[in-house]
Amino acid sequence: MKSVFKVLLMAIVYLATFIIGAASGAIHPAFYAYIGAVLPLLTAFIYLYTCTLFPHFGAATALNGFILVLFLIVGEADVAFIIGMVVVTVLTEIIRKMKGYDTLKGVRWSFVPFAFSFFAYTAHWWTDTDNSLAAAVEEMPAGYDQLMLTVINNIPMLVVVLVVTIPVALLGIRIATRALKKNTTTVLK
Repeated sequence: MKSVFKVLLMAIVYLATFIIGAASGAIHPAFYAYIGAVLPLLTAFIYLYTCTLFPHFGAATALNGFILVLFLIVGEADVAFIIGMVVVTVLTEIIRKMKGYDTLKGVRWSFVPFAFSFFAYTAHWWTDTDNSLAAAVEEMPAGYDQLMLTVINNIPMLVVVLVVTIPVALLGIRIATRALKKNTTTVLK
């Protein structure tokens, strides 16, 4: 029962990172579109600790599954988000299995695809641009949709941000490993 509570707590903290990411769009659309590149610095701690609770299959599934179910319930999940979350979660679980569930190597390398989870949420800007712009007109201040369009049309910057996410994820998981060394070394090899 204690571990169920811990997993639920980690899932709620993970949800908070999605809320932070989404709320950053109030500053400028570029924050919303690109914050996924720096969120791994936070989510690495959540993922690593959750992996110590799941020395087998399930850490990524529990975290992303919680987000996916919650977003489906509140109507925030579109097709791109669902597909993106499933693909990221499956890749994460496969890599962790291949590299070893109970190894730091398995956790570190499996975190790379997991780090792209927030991008599954923002993907609708590129997969359903018209509806995303229409929603911005309804929900955001005047002119926000034009700022969004500039970000959406800057595909080279999106590619750079996606590529930068990989070293940021590796850095984040290394920092988390060192910070949580006592917890990780007792469970992971």
